[in-house]
Amino acid sequence: MGTVIVTGVPGVGKTTVVTRAAKKAGLEIVVYGTEMFNIASQRGLVKDRDEMRKLEPAVQREVQRAAAKAIAARGRVVVDTHCMIQTPRGFLPGLPEWVVRGLEPDTIVLIETDPAAIAKRRQGDATRARDADSAQMIELHQHLNRGAAAAVATLTGATVAIVRNEDGRVDQAVAELTAVLG
Repeated sequence: MGTVIVTGVPGVGKTTVVTRAAKKAGLEIVVYGTEMFNIASQRGLVKDRDEMRKLEPAVQREVQRAAAKAIAARGRVVVDTHCMIQTPRGFLPGLPEWVVRGLEPDTIVLIETDPAAIAKRRQGDATRARDADSAQMIELHQHLNRGAAAAVATLTGATVAIVRNEDGRVDQAVAELTAVLG
């Protein structure tokens, strides 16, 4: 088994689920956004992670390429990232062709749940500067993520799995992701 990409909309609990599952499976996690942030901050482009999605698209693409190259050099890892990133100009692919060609994933996992639950989680998260989107916008974002995951699978031959992270059932989501990780 090679690289596994785990994605989900902000507030779905992706990082919680992937951190616990990767630990159980004995795999290293690489947070794509952290790799991008490290590169962008070293270049003086941002001061915090939430500024990343507000960069000009061309700058975001360059930072994405550099992060993919750095991650690919690490070998077999679980990549915690986003399929689509909501920006002021629309949705930006988090996994464009040049990124997935560099990562060559075997599996893409979407962490999902009810859009209303995600909206509620975002409202209660004082640790991040999250957008207060409606459940309808979150549903659209999850729908776009599914399309992006299918496109990545088509380009790379990877499988796609969906893990539900329902409120109060994080252990079940962790068990499902751990099984996918093998």
